[in-house]
Amino acid sequence: MPTATDTWILDLDNTLYPPSTGLADQMNARIRAYLANLFNADEPETRRLQATLVADHGTTLRGLMNTRGIDPHDYLEWEHSIDYSVLQADPALAAVLSGLPGRKLLFTNGSAYHADQALARLGLTGLFDGVFDILAGQLIPKPYPESYQRFVDQYGATPERAVFCDDLAVNLRVPEQLGMATVWVSGDPIAGPSPYEVLGPRRWRAWDLTAFLRADV
Repeated sequence: MPTATDTWILDLDNTLYPPSTGLADQMNARIRAYLANLFNADEPETRRLQATLVADHGTTLRGLMNTRGIDPHDYLEWEHSIDYSVLQADPALAAVLSGLPGRKLLFTNGSAYHADQALARLGLTGLFDGVFDILAGQLIPKPYPESYQRFVDQYGATPERAVFCDDLAVNLRVPEQLGMATVWVSGDPIAGPSPYEVLGPRRWRAWDLTAFLRADV
């Protein structure tokens, strides 16, 4: 694990659990269903709309708020229909998180409800000292700088002593600019015994988060 760290900041979706669970696919399907209803659009059009909104505004939700003035709470209701049973408890990850020195904070573009449901299924309930969700960010998501600044202000985090883990490289740019160490949880393994590769000073790509957090880096 990175030394001299007192704050561990972890994304949720496709970071604490692998994409192979299909939960993110469920979420995208529900988002496209919302777009289909709102715009009376077919599947190809909803995919185009979703891609455009994310590219222009960071998330579909922020795009719909900016362009259509939708009620964000109504939008977030779709999370209640997701089948969280696809997630399984991860005792190894729970053990390594429990052993990390300092605070463990969850930073998600989803809602606190979504975080609670996922953490319960993963067996990680009670292991985090705080959950910073999209509402805590005043509906401004990662990767916008304002969201990270609200997070830092809320928890009094010292960037130079923090590690930020996320599956999206774009979400790590601001943490790096703030002086945080970053772990990009993504991609295929590289041959060899190491569960990570070094991308730069205090920057890593890990394909096995649990193994990375156990490692001496």
